[in-house]
Amino acid sequence: MNLCLLFGGKSYEHEISIVSAIALKKLLPKIKHFVFLDSNHNFYLIPKEQMQSKFFSTKSYEKTQKIYPKKDGFYTRTLFGEKPLNLPVILNLIHGGDGEDGTLASLLDFYGIPYIGPRNPACVLSYDKELIKGFAASRGVKCLAHRVLYRNDLVPSDLEFPIIIKPARLGSSLGIQVVESQENLQYALDSAFEYDEKVIIEPFIEGIKEYNLAGFKGKDGIQFSFIEEPEKSKFLDFEKKYLDFSRTSNAKEAEISDALKQALQESFTRLYNNAFEGALIRCDFFIKDNDCYLNEINPVPGSLANYLFTDFKSALESLLLALPKPSDIKVDYALLHQIQFAKGK
Repeated sequence: MNLCLLFGGKSYEHEISIVSAIALKKLLPKIKHFVFLDSNHNFYLIPKEQMQSKFFSTKSYEKTQKIYPKKDGFYTRTLFGEKPLNLPVILNLIHGGDGEDGTLASLLDFYGIPYIGPRNPACVLSYDKELIKGFAASRGVKCLAHRVLYRNDLVPSDLEFPIIIKPARLGSSLGIQVVESQENLQYALDSAFEYDEKVIIEPFIEGIKEYNLAGFKGKDGIQFSFIEEPEKSKFLDFEKKYLDFSRTSNAKEAEISDALKQALQESFTRLYNNAFEGALIRCDFFIKDNDCYLNEINPVPGSLANYLFTDFKSALESLLLALPKPSDIKVDYALLHQIQFAKGK
């Protein structure tokens, strides 16, 4: 498969992105190209044989070839000038800031570099848990009631416990706390505010059913993964999500009715169409009183949610054939000439 994995980035999820890239390297051994974006926003071309955790934790990557983006691709500098690397299509594996907030999408689009991943408008919406709720509502998909709190806001006195507190612009389950009573509220807020200036407060519903569904738009329309019902105690925290690798490698299809499967797929389609083209995303849903509620959209899911597909390689190949093409805008200065002529200049 002719792809280039781009990973790292300046975010709290930097290490998770490295884990995702290493996982996909093992899953798709024919991929030969790896580009690492460090926390100082330097790009490095990483040899395939160095795609190991210790290589990054020891900062050995700093000895590898530095590269930079320019029109139509990445380049390196040599004694004889610039040299294009002619890398294949980029696969965005940068979680959180840079990769999911729209920064990377804007950079790649600006330079005309083709890539798999959410485009800037989709990033802006899905990166913020408050904005995505409004977007979902506009698409006819329900969300749980929520409140937004900024760092310097007064804490509401009418909260009904238990609640769940989440940083508004963060993934990987970092900073999330379930609060059972008023006594634990301030600690949970402080924990969330370590990661973001804005937090989301939602009711915590014990035992609510949760389902994960990934998918993308190929040439033949939306293609879905199987639907997973993640095992969890209270919620899928960071340790359960990323340190328990058996969860993802042994993910199993949920045993649900055809009606529920259809409802989840319909909700996914409403959210994806005309927003997330070019990306493989994962939507996490709740089922409450037989209704489907969006929990969140993960536009660059961990390891690209490969564990939810029975044939992940074929899924990526299908997505590659359906990437959005940028508009070809030609500037001929005809209007400028008309304006100047009218002004007599």
